[in-house]
Amino acid sequence: MDDTVKKEVLNRDAGTGARNDPDPYFRCHVFCCMNERPPGHERGCCKEKGSVRLRNYLKARAKELGLEGVRINQSGCLDRCELGPVMVIYPEGVWYHYRSIEDAEEILQTHLLQGGRVARLMLKPGDETPPDE
Repeated sequence: MDDTVKKEVLNRDAGTGARNDPDPYFRCHVFCCMNERPPGHERGCCKEKGSVRLRNYLKARAKELGLEGVRINQSGCLDRCELGPVMVIYPEGVWYHYRSIEDAEEILQTHLLQGGRVARLMLKPGDETPPDE
């Protein structure tokens, strides 16, 4: 890596490289995996585990709560099928496993409204089973 590139990386990492970036469209993006695999697939899929109902709940509830600058999106495969249904929230990059409306509500209240984390539902790199199993 030449010195110019190193300097650019250091400046970016120090927070100085973002000065010219445009303002974001949203303060927060929630991507809910809604991938569908064939029935009986060894990795499973989020859709067969209820992700459509959960994403629809999140979307409606976020609107009901008036969450400004929060976008609830569906996504294709997030490649954590065995842990599903899963979501990832950016810009933080926090991953969650959630199975129920109650889990979805807790993530809405704790993470999106209060800025906290729902530790019991968080996924970490290397997880091979959901946190509650």
